[in-house]
Amino acid sequence: MAPRVLISDALSPAAVQIFKDRGVEVDFQPALGKDKDKLAEIIGNYDGLAIRSATKVTPKILANATRLKVVGRAGIGVDNVDIPAATAKGVIVMNTPFGNSITTAEHAIAMMFALAREIPAADASTQAGKWEKNRFMGVELTAKTLGIIGCGNIGSIVADRALGLKMKVIAFDPFLSPERALDLGVEKVELDDLLARADVITLHTPLTDKTRNVLSAEAIAKTKKGVRIVNCARGGLVDEAALAEALQSGQVGGAAFDVFVTEPATENPLFGLPNVICTPHLGASTTEAQENVALQVAEQMSDYLLRGAISNAVNFPSITAEEAPKLKPFIELAEKLGSFAGQLTDTDIKTVRITYDGAVASLKIKALTSAAVAGLLRPALQDVNVVSAPSVAKERGIVVEETTREVAGDYESLVTLTVITDKMERSVSGTVFADGRPRIVEIKGIKVDAEFAPSMLYVTNEDRPGFVGRFASLLGDAGINIATFALGRDRQGGDAIALVEVDGKVPAELLDKVQQIPSVKQAKPLVF
Repeated sequence: MAPRVLISDALSPAAVQIFKDRGVEVDFQPALGKDKDKLAEIIGNYDGLAIRSATKVTPKILANATRLKVVGRAGIGVDNVDIPAATAKGVIVMNTPFGNSITTAEHAIAMMFALAREIPAADASTQAGKWEKNRFMGVELTAKTLGIIGCGNIGSIVADRALGLKMKVIAFDPFLSPERALDLGVEKVELDDLLARADVITLHTPLTDKTRNVLSAEAIAKTKKGVRIVNCARGGLVDEAALAEALQSGQVGGAAFDVFVTEPATENPLFGLPNVICTPHLGASTTEAQENVALQVAEQMSDYLLRGAISNAVNFPSITAEEAPKLKPFIELAEKLGSFAGQLTDTDIKTVRITYDGAVASLKIKALTSAAVAGLLRPALQDVNVVSAPSVAKERGIVVEETTREVAGDYESLVTLTVITDKMERSVSGTVFADGRPRIVEIKGIKVDAEFAPSMLYVTNEDRPGFVGRFASLLGDAGINIATFALGRDRQGGDAIALVEVDGKVPAELLDKVQQIPSVKQAKPLVF
């Protein structure tokens, strides 16, 4: 029986044709995504669901999706899909991560031009019959300095276009290597340097805990007076209230926003200010972009439903069904080893070295490496997944090295991930025991034995008597329950490690107290 796909959002008719040409039955109901109850009622009849942003794939929808194998999102954002629920259900979630890149970059450039020459206000004035020729005195972009925050796929396209406009381009991106910056023709700088030098600032970074309000009131105060700010990336990267004040004071000369903290944006601190341009999240709204992502998602879904091929999945690597059972526990191990290292690394990553010892060396290590790199980058780049991780790392000039050694050591299989930056080199090793659970067995050359847990506390210290008692007392006094406690040291009186599984989130004030223990070097909460 031919697989059946439901299209519940307004996708290009070309996508419908691709499904039909490939032998997939397709039901095109572009308004259905807005009717949750109706969608939940009929979703059980389909093997695939193709969507844009209007359809919300909730646990309720997935509970009724008895046949569903794949959800395809035409576009990059999958916020409207409950990924954990889909994964638990065994549903592959695919997106089209690069189909909107050029369109979004062009929108940012268009907003920059509109801001420089006050085009929207000049248009409204002229069409009102005022002919205020002397009112609209713009600025040239030629020879101005453009500061790009986030120089990944879209940011690098913006940089290329800006260089074509004869602008000077500087970029702040912790994952951008000097070599990649040189290739792009941009100057890599720290954030404070960018704020001080840029005539125009444009943002092209995901919204994560690290990037939220990257342009805060404090950051905006450091900018060059009269700077213009463009945001076509994500709402929440800029403190909107602080920006409104800076616009009114003249610290910021203008702002052009396509994205907002709350969308649809019917009210906003920026609305009504004379030096502000706003558009309703149009970054991906071109005929070409919508066609590209629609065609891409139809091809990907057809390949999976007919041949079992997986590409651009956000919740599973590109592997075959036969390989999955053996790989699954090692994929989890690799991703968590990467996440462990990523949560402890704040500086620029130059090289990631992954070594596979023993039986694991004979598996499909590309999938494991992708999982490890995704885990490593995700703390800073939330949208990265096991499919996009290698290309994201390459864009930022991160060298990924793989080594396989089939001779086993102390363990049947051992995976070691080493992160190298300008300032340090850190290694963490893990294995999978017979129970299928991944474990950490070595950190920075110090042997430990700990399972990964949802909430953990990692402490490095000098091996001194009394540390464990004082540390445990602090946790107890704070009402934090210890589930497991793993210790290790390189030698008596040398470097030591404590890796503790705790119930619940670790308060910041408790971390401060742990840091004040004389022998402690670092205390860091980890989330898996």
